[in-house]
Amino acid sequence: MQTVNRLVSPQIKALKVLVVDDEPYMRKVTRAILAAIGVENILEAADGATGLELAAIKRPDLIIVDWEMPLIDGPQFVQMIRTPGKFPVSDVPIIILSAHSDEWRVVQSAHIGANEFVRKPVSIKTLGDRIVAILSRPRPTVKLNGYCGPAPRRVAWVDAPAS
Repeated sequence: MQTVNRLVSPQIKALKVLVVDDEPYMRKVTRAILAAIGVENILEAADGATGLELAAIKRPDLIIVDWEMPLIDGPQFVQMIRTPGKFPVSDVPIIILSAHSDEWRVVQSAHIGANEFVRKPVSIKTLGDRIVAILSRPRPTVKLNGYCGPAPRRVAWVDAPAS
């Protein structure tokens, strides 16, 4: 990350990042990690509704959202952001954080339009690498059949063995 980080350091410094997490301690940890990476403009929301409001008003360059929150959880939050024509910043990059890394959560996060999925506890290196990837290799936004989000990565599908 060090070499690439130097290349995108001015971009990282200029980022406006919104952190949406219902746990104050996790917001504090995420803020500290972002500051260590070089992000200077960090917004926080303690719930999905406040996060949606801040995203609409402040128009962040990146959103980091927790998977499990009351009322509006991470997946619902992403789907609301990604609804074409309904949200002013539907193409903003989104990283989902979760204490659970079940395969179905990772797959669902891609299907609903998250750019990245990161398992908690998150490290400076992991979050930094994901942010650098978003900045250095941006994926075009796709709007198709109700989906709005980053173009999917190539996925190798393995067929079940014939019975």
